[in-house]
Amino acid sequence: MSAAVAPWIAAQRQALLAQRGHAWLLQGPSGLGQYALGLELVRAWLCESPIDGHACGQCRSCHAIEVRAHADLCVLMPETEMLALGWPLSEKAQAEIDDKKRKPSREIRVDAMRDAVEFTQRTSARGRGKAVLVYPAEQMNAITANALLKTLEEPPGDVRFVLASESAHQLLPTIRSRCLIHTMAWPQEGAMRDWLQSQGLEPAAAEAFLRASGGRPEDALALARSGKPAQAWSRMPRALAQGDATAFADLAPGQVIAVLQKICHDQMARASGAAPRYFAAADLPAPPALAQLAAWSRELTAAQRTAEHPFNAGLMLEALVARGRSVLNSRA
Repeated sequence: MSAAVAPWIAAQRQALLAQRGHAWLLQGPSGLGQYALGLELVRAWLCESPIDGHACGQCRSCHAIEVRAHADLCVLMPETEMLALGWPLSEKAQAEIDDKKRKPSREIRVDAMRDAVEFTQRTSARGRGKAVLVYPAEQMNAITANALLKTLEEPPGDVRFVLASESAHQLLPTIRSRCLIHTMAWPQEGAMRDWLQSQGLEPAAAEAFLRASGGRPEDALALARSGKPAQAWSRMPRALAQGDATAFADLAPGQVIAVLQKICHDQMARASGAAPRYFAAADLPAPPALAQLAAWSRELTAAQRTAEHPFNAGLMLEALVARGRSVLNSRA
C-alpha cells in the first residue's frame, strides 16, 4: 500500500502527479524503485477517492490493484517477472506454460503488447480512465516496441502510460521521444539506512547490504531477503582467492558472475588507488596487477551474455571460481 512506500518514492510520486502528460518514462539504474514509483502513479490515476492527489489505499480501485485484478489496468512485463510479482498471465499464455508447450518468456511478448493495444481501445470499466504499466521497458524487443508506438503517440480516450526502465538507452529512440522522461532520484544514505531498518534489518546488516548493492536500496533489501547473511557476503572475496566454490553454491550462474564483477571492480579501484564500492577494504585480498583485472573484467562481461544458456551449472561455477582464484593470486 502507498503508506509503506519509501519516502524518496513518495516525494517523486508527488512531483510527477502534479504534472500533466499521458506517458512517463521512469529511468535509472536498478534498485532505485522504478517499478514501485510506476505502480504508485497508476494507483493514483485510477483511485476513486484520492487524498492530496495520491491513492487512498482504501477504495475498491486500490483494493483491485492490490489483488492484481483491476479491469482498467494493463501490466506488461516478461512472463518471468509477472509470475515473480504475482501478476496473472493471460489465459492463453498460462495454458501454454501449464501444458509445457513453452517456458515463461524473459521478454515482453508481442502478443501481450497487441492485447494491451486492444485493451486501450475498450471503454473504462470504472470511469477513472485506463492505465498501462510497462516494466522493465527495455525488455520489449523491436517488434513489440513498434506495436506500441502508434498507441503511445495518440492514445484513445483517457489512457495513460508509465514505462519503467533500468536500461533506458536500450529503448527505441521513437519510444523515448513519445514520453515525458523522469530520472530516478538517488536517495540520501541516511534515508536508505533508516528505510532498510524499518523493513526489519539490523543496522550493521543494512550497512553491509547497502554497500553490497552499490548504494541501491531495493537491491539491498532483495539481497537481505535472499537468505544469505551479511557475513557471507563479506567473506566472498577471500573465499574466491582460496578457490572455495561453496561460498557461491546457492547462486544462479548470472548471480555468481555479478558478484565476481563486483569483486573485480573493487580490486581495480584499489589497484588504481581508489576506495572499493561493494566490499569493505578489509574484506578484500591484496589487489593483483591492473592488466590482469582488466582482462578478467572483459571475460566476465562476455560470460554474462551467455549466463542463461543451459550449461552445466556446477562445471560453470568451478570454471568461474578457478579463473577468479588465478587472477586474485597473480602478481605484477
